[in-house]
Amino acid sequence: MTAFTVLGASGYIGSRLVAHLRGQGHAVRAPARGDADIFSQPLGHAIYCVGLTADFRTRPFDTVEAHVGLLAEVLQRAQFDSLLYLSSTRVYLGAASTEEDAPLSVVPGDPSYLYNLSKLTGESLCHASGRAGVRVARLSNVVGPGMDAQSGNLVADLVRQAQQGAMLLRSHPDSAKDYIHIDDVVRWLPRIALDGRSTTYNVASGRQTRHGQWLEWLGEHYGSAFEVQEGAPLQQFVPISVARLQAELGVVARPVWGDDSH
Repeated sequence: MTAFTVLGASGYIGSRLVAHLRGQGHAVRAPARGDADIFSQPLGHAIYCVGLTADFRTRPFDTVEAHVGLLAEVLQRAQFDSLLYLSSTRVYLGAASTEEDAPLSVVPGDPSYLYNLSKLTGESLCHASGRAGVRVARLSNVVGPGMDAQSGNLVADLVRQAQQGAMLLRSHPDSAKDYIHIDDVVRWLPRIALDGRSTTYNVASGRQTRHGQWLEWLGEHYGSAFEVQEGAPLQQFVPISVARLQAELGVVARPVWGDDSH
């Protein structure tokens, strides 16, 4: 039995990670937001799932506090055997390569980049902290049961629409992203935390799934009609490299679509 602490355990990833770890027989603490005990009691292996997604544009200060401020306190004050910080493959926006050590591009004047910049600041803080056992996991687009339709996740929104009988896709059907199933995420994160030999990992499937495929799969599953908004833009996303993850852990992503993906 290994001791874990999941920070941000009330969120989609954090809550499922807690359930998975407990199901594996581990001792898991899931402190509530603002619980000062995280600075006075050993955390064991800490996994930092605190973060904002869809509402980061309207909550810039909360975004920085979640991605950087609280993290800084944990790195300075908390006792832990290891710490795994959850970042995002969104940081590759505008980059020529998605290998973990590749140079990245940012546009500070664009409000949309606040998410990327705050995540990268959190990553840099992890690397500069001088603490042993601190690693970063850049997560791709996570899908699975219980997705929040208000999260800004394309698939969660399409599922909500499909359940209501009709879907409208506002991007070109040939737009594609890397999607990773929540089951893979919760299985792989503890392995990275305990056995990772590198400091940064892409947690992704390594496959591009077209938006049109989601329309077809969800339409068939729910018997829902669908259409594409006229003039919908084509969104190009660079494929995410998973070479490091596969080489070190030997993992293969499960299909993102299945009977339990809704």
